[in-house]
Amino acid sequence: LLPINYTDVNGKQFGVHPSMPEVQSLFNSSKLAFISNVGTMVEPTTKSQYQNRGVTVPLGLFSHADQIQQWQTSIPQTRSSIGWGGRVADILHAGNGNQNISMNITLSGTNFFQIGNSITEYAIRASAGGSVGINVYDGTTPVDQFLKAGVESLLNQQYNDIFKSTYSDKIKNSQSYHEQFNLALAGAQPLNTTFSPSYMSKNMELIAKTISVRNTLNVNRQTFFVTYGGWDHHDNLIDNQNDMLAVLSTAIGELESALQELGVFNDVTTFTISDFARSLTSNGNGSDHAWGGNAMVLGGSVNGGSVYGTYPSLAYGGLNDVGGGIMLPTTSADEYFAELSEWFGISATDLPYVLPNIGNFYSPGSGGPIGFMNI
Repeated sequence: LLPINYTDVNGKQFGVHPSMPEVQSLFNSSKLAFISNVGTMVEPTTKSQYQNRGVTVPLGLFSHADQIQQWQTSIPQTRSSIGWGGRVADILHAGNGNQNISMNITLSGTNFFQIGNSITEYAIRASAGGSVGINVYDGTTPVDQFLKAGVESLLNQQYNDIFKSTYSDKIKNSQSYHEQFNLALAGAQPLNTTFSPSYMSKNMELIAKTISVRNTLNVNRQTFFVTYGGWDHHDNLIDNQNDMLAVLSTAIGELESALQELGVFNDVTTFTISDFARSLTSNGNGSDHAWGGNAMVLGGSVNGGSVYGTYPSLAYGGLNDVGGGIMLPTTSADEYFAELSEWFGISATDLPYVLPNIGNFYSPGSGGPIGFMNI
């Protein structure tokens, strides 16, 4: 392990995976913190309550699909399609001067996290260098120009059918917003930070570039969503984690460098979520689905250099082991998200709208529930 400058109250020393030197450096410079043993929960739960079925637990607890959804919606007792990032945007999006482009921007397509009751996500792609519009609109050949004229003729027709009219308006608006977004990106100053060629690094580069043109786009609140899949290591866990954690650590380090360069490091918080951690017991050459795990938070407003929550005993059958090396969370995802939401500008009054179960774990307005953010 790479040692980090942290010793808990019991005198235990901590370290990070040897392929994560950037994370080690960021933690030791108090820019990054860990949230320990955090997971989806409906209500506070003890080991005996879980084993005796005395409390409500998340629906489909060890299912990838359910837990991916619940980390993004923070309503683990049901299958909701509205995300907590979307509910944040429902409240805060009016503060952006530009209402044409959503404050919630995804680099990984449709997701639950950024869908609100009145807000949807805006999709961009690193492979496209920005947003994606109608292909022929960017072409200069005679054929492209001919096709563009044909498309515009279709879109500019007056349709009596409400469905045709709505669809036509949607396409026209999307193309207009695409041109506005990419025109802003075209005016961005080149970054001195060098980004690696990996999928994650290229996504971080586009995020930094988009943040750099926030004034041109006339926005002051944005969320960005990126997924990095492939962590279901039932096999070859050691080699796979070694490779993937290196990619993640490198991308995080490059993003920090770019945000410092842009002078916005104090205004951006980067955090990780996952469907669940992995079991501490082996299935032979890998691990199985579990529950409580660790998360990372990075930013100038993060009270870094510390491990928050309660790091569990790793003893098989210990206090938090509910069976098979599965850790019962000691910190709820709601508490984690509440602190991020409050930092982002959500009031104590509005927090129950964003996180309907928050009252089971924390009284809004009583100070950050965990303490990792400087609110």
